[in-house]
Amino acid sequence: MTEVSPAQSIPLGVSRPNLGLANLPTPEEVFNVRRIGPKELVAFVIGPSMIALGISIGSGEWLLGPQAVGQYGFVGVGWVIVVSALLQTFYNVECARYVMATGEVPVVGWGRVPPGRLLWIPLSVFVVIFAFIAGGWAASAGQGVFALVNGRVATAAEAQQTRWYAIGLLVVVFLITAAARKISRALELSNWVMVGAILGVLVVVDLVVVPWSVWWEGVRGFVTPAAPPAGISATQLGALAGFTALASGLNWYVMGHYRDKGYGMGYRAGYLSGMRGERRELLAVGVTFPDDEHNARLWRRWYRLLMVDMWGVFFIGAMLGMLLPTVLMSHAVALSGQQPTTANVPTFVAGALRPEYGTGMFYLLLLMGVLILFSTQLGIFEAMVRVVTDASHATSPRLRAMIEGDPRRFYYPFMIVLLVVISVILHLAVPVTLVQWSANMSNLGALIYPFLLMYLNSRLPRAARPRWWHYVILVLNFVFFGFFFVNFIADFVGDPLVTF
Repeated sequence: MTEVSPAQSIPLGVSRPNLGLANLPTPEEVFNVRRIGPKELVAFVIGPSMIALGISIGSGEWLLGPQAVGQYGFVGVGWVIVVSALLQTFYNVECARYVMATGEVPVVGWGRVPPGRLLWIPLSVFVVIFAFIAGGWAASAGQGVFALVNGRVATAAEAQQTRWYAIGLLVVVFLITAAARKISRALELSNWVMVGAILGVLVVVDLVVVPWSVWWEGVRGFVTPAAPPAGISATQLGALAGFTALASGLNWYVMGHYRDKGYGMGYRAGYLSGMRGERRELLAVGVTFPDDEHNARLWRRWYRLLMVDMWGVFFIGAMLGMLLPTVLMSHAVALSGQQPTTANVPTFVAGALRPEYGTGMFYLLLLMGVLILFSTQLGIFEAMVRVVTDASHATSPRLRAMIEGDPRRFYYPFMIVLLVVISVILHLAVPVTLVQWSANMSNLGALIYPFLLMYLNSRLPRAARPRWWHYVILVLNFVFFGFFFVNFIADFVGDPLVTF
């Protein structure tokens, strides 16, 4: 890692130390290759989007989207999915822009926005934990494991056993991170396997069993603007918007993986090592680059790589991840003559297709459901721990001294504490109800963080600053997702502002 002199620094925002100053690294230097071609792009460069996609193809794509389509059809639901995915991908790019330009993860960067770190960093940690600690993603995965082991859907009396499976999967997440040399890389490789298997199997299954008329209805629903279908609740539609693609206004909580991957100035800032990895320095304050032509050329190269990772992998994967399960759900509803409920949606498709296509199809779809929901569980659980670790390490010199500059000494004990807390909370409601709560709380972030991003990104080196229309799209994120959150709160306390 290049050493940066304390004298070489530049201010950005308030209440945080100046950013260090160093040249951008080349992609070849970061990924240790002679040139970045298609092979190197896949083998070394693409990665953070796979972690985000592993989370994405989960609560929204396997639970909320199929449930909404199964109950109300594609028209009036599909366009909400597409708009949400487009807005979120643009938003992700803006979050990653800050990480690449400064080497600081967003939760730390928020502390540079007036009035400063005493407000934004603790608030942001609280919002992420509050949104995702409900554990609906874990409980849903537990339902899938129960059905896979027992060959049937759990009854109400067997709910406790599904929770034990969910807790067991949380332990598996801990073991994956503990066995890693570099935590982000372990998550990438896990998601390459899981997401690849999920999309591959779903494509084959859908092509074999889903009639072309249902495919057409799915595509038509995605591209046809229409009023939401009568009867769908504000909470349902807001949850669908919030958890399509990722987590709307809270997507920033996953973008820190661009630092650990080494994108741009993230290479200068360090990363979180696993238990088996060697101890690596993680800077408490970020580093940016001089405003000159040499670094501007390098920035453009890094930005193109980000576009490939976000639009070529994340967006396309998220759209496939929503289309494939929803057309399968639509076919399952037609076959069974029943509709999914919040209680049975994690296993509904497998059960509905079993009489027509046999036990093999039943177990295959149950396995896909477990992989889908576990990839979400892996990403969300680890990201909550990561956000708290990054925030604590960056803002507390006393903590850095206590852990002797090794973030792992905070990361793993906190993960165990969080595991215990989630294990208690997931007993409180049925899984999909917990997921709907998390998704609508994600929309809360869209009322706050687009404006924080505008402040930060407008102060980056000139080559890294957004164009004017990027700010317009951030405002659209605020309007679209913010509407659903306000409607959700109104519905929660009384009557929704808008009914369908």
